[in-house]
Amino acid sequence: MLRLVALACLAQFPSVSVSVQLRQDSINVTSPAYPPSYCTNGNSSTKPYKFGYIIFSGYEPLDINGPVSALGTLGRDHHIELSVIAETMSPVTSAPLLPAMNPFNSTTFVTLSPTHTFETAPQDIEVLIIPGGAGSRSSKLNTTFAYLQQTYPKLQYLITVCTGALVASRAGLLDGKFATTNKQGWAAVVATNHHVHWVPQARWVVDGNIWSTSGVSAGIDGTLGFIECFYGTAVATAVANSMEFGWHTDPHWDPFAAVYNVTAPLYVPPYRL
Repeated sequence: MLRLVALACLAQFPSVSVSVQLRQDSINVTSPAYPPSYCTNGNSSTKPYKFGYIIFSGYEPLDINGPVSALGTLGRDHHIELSVIAETMSPVTSAPLLPAMNPFNSTTFVTLSPTHTFETAPQDIEVLIIPGGAGSRSSKLNTTFAYLQQTYPKLQYLITVCTGALVASRAGLLDGKFATTNKQGWAAVVATNHHVHWVPQARWVVDGNIWSTSGVSAGIDGTLGFIECFYGTAVATAVANSMEFGWHTDPHWDPFAAVYNVTAPLYVPPYRL
């Protein structure tokens, strides 16, 4: 039925040439081969070490603190640079954007201070990371989108954590790409952009130079996978052990897809009029 509805809708636009693929379950969805061909597993003297983190109001703290902890642990034995980038230099809170999102008036939120604004951020950032959180749905991210659109072509790699994929998607960076996101918020995220190959069962997905992870703690697994890609399995394992973190090394491991009954959406490849 869904296929017929989709085709009927497309028939209203005869000038658009587009193929429609309906994926009804995760078995029909395959991610690009992992690990990507550019992974050196530590066998290269050239390793990315200049990282940047975007922050915005309503971010999910662990989306930032988890990967940053992994990078901080890596930084004990390797030179790592980290910039925290926001629209202004004002402290940024993880608190919900609307009172209705905090009905019990909890105060369990944290505040981070940026090191740079979008205008002053280093021009040589190699890896940019985007967290998720309720703020990823904000209507006030246009400046963030503009920064991402201007910066992405200069990056070596982009990493999204949780609904950070929604931010990247809203900025137009995921069109035609395979990506995953938080499974609890799956339906709301994938409904915003049908030009993305949303992978319903994955801890993290790599397509070209874009790494996307599932929800919250998955950002640590994906970041360790990224570290392994360039610094080697032994280094990534040592980082995980130092964090006393049970690293899920299989990017396809995802029990939460079943918990939230996640299935693949309709995918409409990007088209030109």
